Amino acid sequence: MEYQLHSLKNGIRVLHKKGDANEISHCCVVINTGAREEDQDKVGLAHFIEHLFFKGTKNRNTNQILNRLEVVGGDINAYTTKEHTCLHASFLNQHLDRATELLSDILFHSTFPEKEINKERGVILDEIDSYLDLPEEAIQDDFEGLLFKGHALGNNILGTAETVNKINKKDVINFLKNNYHTDEIIFAVDGGTDFKKIIAVAEKYFSHIKSNLRNFKRLKAKKNKAIQVVKNKSIVQSHAIIGSQCYGNMHSQKTAMLLLNNYLGGPGMSAKLNLEIREKHGICYTIESNYIPFSDTGIFSIYMGTDKEKMERCQQLVMKELKKLTDKKLGIISLHQAKQKFIGQISLAEENRLSVIISLAKNIIEEGKADSLTEIYKKINLVSAQDMLSVANEILSPVNLSSLTFLPES
Repeated sequence: MEYQLHSLKNGIRVLHKKGDANEISHCCVVINTGAREEDQDKVGLAHFIEHLFFKGTKNRNTNQILNRLEVVGGDINAYTTKEHTCLHASFLNQHLDRATELLSDILFHSTFPEKEINKERGVILDEIDSYLDLPEEAIQDDFEGLLFKGHALGNNILGTAETVNKINKKDVINFLKNNYHTDEIIFAVDGGTDFKKIIAVAEKYFSHIKSNLRNFKRLKAKKNKAIQVVKNKSIVQSHAIIGSQCYGNMHSQKTAMLLLNNYLGGPGMSAKLNLEIREKHGICYTIESNYIPFSDTGIFSIYMGTDKEKMERCQQLVMKELKKLTDKKLGIISLHQAKQKFIGQISLAEENRLSVIISLAKNIIEEGKADSLTEIYKKINLVSAQDMLSVANEILSPVNLSSLTFLPES
């Protein structure tokens, strides 16, 4: 995809993707810092900080922050992942200056009042409790804990009640100082505004930030042995995840893995697992696979939810489908259809401009560049049946697969 890139003297990069000829713009600040950077006794800190960005700056209180864009019909929000923190906004084109100033203010001039820290602590503890009431979500985080046991990638982004209760203002300030590096920050805009104007706005609100360059590399996770775990829970339906560690963003087989995942359990009712297990056998209401690449590793997983009596049969059917992929190459027609489906989904996803600009910023942070759609499609079309078979045998082999199952208590 076509984009323009400019670096400020302090290392912060400015990214622009020309938007459609309409009145809406989207912008974001992506920081290459997330839950992965936390110490073991500070789990949940990166996410806590994301909440606190909206709780007061040197220039504004909480209401003024929330109203700054909403009074002109805009929107601002944020989220935290294992490796990134993202602040994003959507607004009419003429409010680019207003949105940029607001993002700069909350990112670099937040004051983190103790009163707000204590208040927001209660909100996050409620969020943790709410999450624990959703076994289909909790099982994913618990599964990541199995795959990356002993490493920060295995920690829950929200943290635990114990760690969240210990977080204080000093922890917040130290984390920002040690992990929010200017050369790991991108300010990105999708809209019709001229790039020269975007650079001028970025210079106005970001150039005063003192240069703070990263001088460390992330600790790589070791590959743990496959493990099978069953837990009894106070739930009605059974839930299970099967999966393994997988390829990182820079791996040569990343595209083949993306295609394999999409074929097996990606979005849409025609995904292989959905057709074979839900439609053919009427077992699962939800069955899907996911591939999440990180900077140096990744996660492949298959999630299924069904009745307790059907879970064992469901898992057997899943393993049967995986064995097909490890035993035999996809046929010419099946491979072609898988590629066309994936390419079509990527094209349709371009309609979500906010997601696209955030993804673009992340790609540049992680890889130093971002492929055009033409280049992405070319990579997909170059994936061979042998590539798919090789990836399947490396990732989907039973000896490499861990599993976690939640069963209703008897």
